[in-house]
Amino acid sequence: MAERDPEQKKTPRFFDAFSGRGFWRSAGIFFALIGPGIITSNVDNDAGGITTYSLAGAQYGLSLLWTLIPITVALIIIQEMCARMGVISGKGLSDLIRERFGAKVTFYLMVVLFFTNLGNTVAEFAGVAASLEIFGIGRHISVPAAAALVWWIVVKGNYKSVEKVFLFACVFYLSYVISGFMGKPDWTEIGMAFVSSTVRMDAGFLTMSLALVGTTIAPWMQFYLQSSVVDKGLKAKDYKYLRMDVVLGSFTVNLVAFFIIMLCAVTIFQAGIRIETAKDAALALAPLAGDYSSWLFAVGLLNASLFAASILPLSTAYTICEAFGWESSLDRKFVEAPHFYGLYSLMIFVSAGIILLPDIPLISIMFYTQVANGLLLPVVLLFMLYLINDRRIMGTYVNGPAMNIVAWGTVIVLIGMSVAMVIFSLLA
Repeated sequence: MAERDPEQKKTPRFFDAFSGRGFWRSAGIFFALIGPGIITSNVDNDAGGITTYSLAGAQYGLSLLWTLIPITVALIIIQEMCARMGVISGKGLSDLIRERFGAKVTFYLMVVLFFTNLGNTVAEFAGVAASLEIFGIGRHISVPAAAALVWWIVVKGNYKSVEKVFLFACVFYLSYVISGFMGKPDWTEIGMAFVSSTVRMDAGFLTMSLALVGTTIAPWMQFYLQSSVVDKGLKAKDYKYLRMDVVLGSFTVNLVAFFIIMLCAVTIFQAGIRIETAKDAALALAPLAGDYSSWLFAVGLLNASLFAASILPLSTAYTICEAFGWESSLDRKFVEAPHFYGLYSLMIFVSAGIILLPDIPLISIMFYTQVANGLLLPVVLLFMLYLINDRRIMGTYVNGPAMNIVAWGTVIVLIGMSVAMVIFSLLA
């Protein structure tokens, strides 16, 4: 008789942890371990993400809502593999890449990732400035204050305290849910949009579809999730709970995306108003859905920008320090991990400083950063699939045949979409 797939022996079914008499104990453990999956997914609803979702709804109405279903599935698959590698190997993704592919490949990958994430962080501080300008606060006050706040939270805290702050920040995404209901949508029409699967073969529609994928599944997310799993000290015994954390995070991030797209579709799109940024969307909502909806949208943008301005530099510091074997942990002091905190501080203050310079082409920075994201994502996904199937690293936790078929299919589609996104962006 053929031996059962090792993955089936080792990997519990999704709901096994919450079945039977141990429900409350399992629930308690889950909420104690929750964090990496939810934080990683939700922080991707940053200034760039909110702008993309706003534009999708304002320019194309409800016709792109259906894309959130396959995007959610793809995000779950990719994030689950990263989480599994973290708990089984006890190492970050960049650390594993260096061990398997060598220092030269890792060095060039880190250079590209550093400048890509720097551009993304600049965009986050632009989001801080834009959101607070709605309330009459200039960028020369808001940006330095925001930079000091996010720096202090991370440098002066430890992993547990920082994680609590980040989890609390996730709650503020409810502002978009509330704003969505204030737009008084027609839920029957929205339900029909989900099942109609509208596809238009024009460059604008396809580019926006691809942008929705790119803004939801970013290269830095994979590095940050695996690093945070390792820094939190999660082990193989915690895997079933971590997987639930990843699934929950993937659902919540796309739930927020749904409400942003839907709100802008039923208000701004129907009114025929043209917008270019998330700030424009917030201001346009005031006469359409009321001042409170506009303010909630702006508060959500501020929270998302601050959240991502903390995580993106942290992800970069984790990734580069792991790649070169430097100490990288929030549970270390500045003097114990100078490279880690030095990189984090550099990213924060350089990005904030760029926003304060006159005549900075922020749109160009955001554009070329997205092009770099599109180029980097397929490379990172290929590294991940090689590593997740290496028994020297994963033992019996490698992908089973069915998971490999789904994962490779997902990655091939994402690679095709990422390449297409870059081509459409360059031709636009």
